[in-house]
Amino acid sequence: MDRQEAEKRVQTLREKLEEYGYHYYVLDQPLVTDAEYDQLMQELIALEGEHPELVSEDSPSVRVGGEPLPFFEKVEHQIPMLSLGNAFNDQDLRDFDRRVRERVGDNVTYSCELKIDGLAVSLTYENGKFVRGATRGDGTIGEDITNNLKTIPAIPLKLKQEASLEVRGEAYMPKKSFEALNEAKSEAGEEKFANPRNAAAGSLRQLDPKIAAKRNLSIFIYAIGNAEGQDLASHHEGLAYLKELGFKVNNESKHCATIEEVIEYTNEWLDKRADLPYEIDGIVIKVDSIEQQKELGFTAKSPRWATAFKFPAEEVVTVLRDIELSVGRTGVVTPTAILDPVVVAGTTVKRASLHNEDLIREKDVKLGDTVIVKKAGDIIPEVVNVLTDRRDGRERDFSMPTHCPECESELVRLEGEVALRCINPECPAQIREGLIHFVSRQAMNIDGLGEKVIAQLFEHKLIHTVADLYQLDRSELLKLERMGEKSVDNLMKAIEASKENSLEKLLFGLGIRFVGSKAAKTLAMEFESIDAIIEADEAALVAVNEIGEKMAASIVRFFETDEVKELIKRLQSYGVNTTYKGPKPVNGTEAAESPFANKTVVLTGKLYEMTRDEAKEKIETLGGKVTGSVSKKTDIVIAGEDAGSKKKKAEELGIEIWDEAALLKELT
Repeated sequence: MDRQEAEKRVQTLREKLEEYGYHYYVLDQPLVTDAEYDQLMQELIALEGEHPELVSEDSPSVRVGGEPLPFFEKVEHQIPMLSLGNAFNDQDLRDFDRRVRERVGDNVTYSCELKIDGLAVSLTYENGKFVRGATRGDGTIGEDITNNLKTIPAIPLKLKQEASLEVRGEAYMPKKSFEALNEAKSEAGEEKFANPRNAAAGSLRQLDPKIAAKRNLSIFIYAIGNAEGQDLASHHEGLAYLKELGFKVNNESKHCATIEEVIEYTNEWLDKRADLPYEIDGIVIKVDSIEQQKELGFTAKSPRWATAFKFPAEEVVTVLRDIELSVGRTGVVTPTAILDPVVVAGTTVKRASLHNEDLIREKDVKLGDTVIVKKAGDIIPEVVNVLTDRRDGRERDFSMPTHCPECESELVRLEGEVALRCINPECPAQIREGLIHFVSRQAMNIDGLGEKVIAQLFEHKLIHTVADLYQLDRSELLKLERMGEKSVDNLMKAIEASKENSLEKLLFGLGIRFVGSKAAKTLAMEFESIDAIIEADEAALVAVNEIGEKMAASIVRFFETDEVKELIKRLQSYGVNTTYKGPKPVNGTEAAESPFANKTVVLTGKLYEMTRDEAKEKIETLGGKVTGSVSKKTDIVIAGEDAGSKKKKAEELGIEIWDEAALLKELT
């Protein structure tokens, strides 16, 4: 077959396979037999092998899996993938409804969907072509798993329209696929997956896409993160649009007029969920109106316009064999129950939280007791009760130690606290956990430095303080187990790259008591350098919005120690950035003179010189308030290219409208 004939045949095969795949994996309406589909796929692969110049990124052949990757690249989500608040009973749902109506009025309807138990992912399309897929990660930064996601047949590589958008979905493993996978693992003598969710996540985080291709995964798309040129009025309209584009959308969603209808829907699926061919762990409830969603906005962690109704936790009975103690980075000693393995909500549980000494006493927990275990919110296993009537006299009392299980220093209980704490600053456990915290994603985000690697470096005395990370010797790393040339090179690059982080990352990583990631950002924006924070007294710190007396005292105590002062000097000498690199807040005269001071601004349409998030951040630092909807209270509308109904509404209301050039003039 010559090249021209091959090109025509390849195009015909791709069109047929795309159509057959869409009907089979998305509509569940097969048009041909599996054998016919496989035969066409093999013909396409053979032709692309003979004519490599005809291979394209959106060919159905990519679903068999490409070459293995050395590691996953990081991806920053343009719009954060926030987690949802939880509701556990009917009253929680009514409370959610009340909070919504207090903010937006009584004219509210809801969209309800099954909460698929899988792995949340983001898919990006440009001009109708799938270009990138990422995990949720911490909500801000995920991992690029594009090649693995391409192996999922239900994900369209090319949309039915040339749309540019980012969508969110839940990749999952159907129950039948899970059972077949575990059966194969059992026959091979390998450890089985605990549940379909773990199997799906494990499959998509394989560096070899061929493994993911064999796992028979699927996906439901449940939201649009961002869509150029689209101005949808409601969430259920958005789901219909996703279907038009060729995405697989769950057909069990329902538009509910009242919260009582929502409650009926949750109760219905509580009974029916076992009959589904995939796992669900609850129901997601969203305010249907996009305008109202924007008006409700977000908290720091979750949208105010949505909640997740979690099905009641499954409780099981098992035997508590032992209690293990661990020491955290702040010195708190935490007891953990060691259990006879038991399946709870689809997961094999061997350990469960006991929280603290007071809880052990309150529940009268003894070694050898028969206990009830459940997953709090279907996530964290915990011991909820002791079946004292099953005691046979062989149970043994347990007492919390008086000395640290790691360094043997005397444990103390600080005033007002229930936890026992080791206050030895040289406690190996605290140092090790502090190092793990420093390199974590929300802190310095050093890829390749997981818990096991940190423990290995610490045990070999290659690191003791966080500053030691920046003096690691390549030749010493190569002597360690599972440390090859490539992994060491990648690790050294990641450590070097972390030196450029903005100050807030370092502040959070230092592990100052009471200072979380949000407070670290606030401090960094206000003081702009670590030297200025060190020089600040409690009064100066408390004067900063959201910094209370307790936190301020903790910050002063932390930085006044000689060890910390020496640590900061070392970090600076190694080239670690200790200044704030983000947008600077504007106050006083400068803010008052800004055209955005005390103004409400709406951004709409496509901007070319910056993202809308970047524009929002800059406007807010200049004293403006950016909202998502146009109303009589709006002062300025920034209209980029393809601005739709918001620009039209602004014109009708006589609101001042700027183009991107006018915006840039005021920001520079």
